[in-house]
Amino acid sequence: MARTTTLGRGGLLTWLGVALIVIVLDQLTKTLILGHFQYGDARHVTGFFNIVRVHNTGAAFSFLAGASGWQRWFFVGLGLVAAGFIVWMLRSQGHQRLFAWALSLILGGAIGNVIDRLLHGYVVDFLDVHWAGWHFPAFNIADSAITVGAALLILDELRRVRRG
Repeated sequence: MARTTTLGRGGLLTWLGVALIVIVLDQLTKTLILGHFQYGDARHVTGFFNIVRVHNTGAAFSFLAGASGWQRWFFVGLGLVAAGFIVWMLRSQGHQRLFAWALSLILGGAIGNVIDRLLHGYVVDFLDVHWAGWHFPAFNIADSAITVGAALLILDELRRVRRG
């Protein structure tokens, strides 16, 4: 299996750069929220979207948020292991553009949320989508990148299966 070079188009540095952009955007937006909103504040934007400030000590959809605190270090460790695995995958599969885009987005999102857990003990969420009184769990840029990355992984696999 050919290994990608660290420089140039499709190389490891390209994909790490994509992840870095996600991390910077994620941390910048969270810093703005922390600086301008108190915990629990909400600002109405549209009939279906608010900017809020909530803290998530759990995982997606606040899974394990009510645990006694051990989950912070569990999710930090899980995020770091996942990041290491993704970098390893990017080193050998960076030439597969859609796959590498997906992994880079997931990497950036995972590291963005790990940074929050290390700095604050929780993940800062601030995007609140709602309709007719129902609110989707608040999320952030990192979560969005992970979700888009996961969708791209599915698309990549569907394309691979279709090609035979």
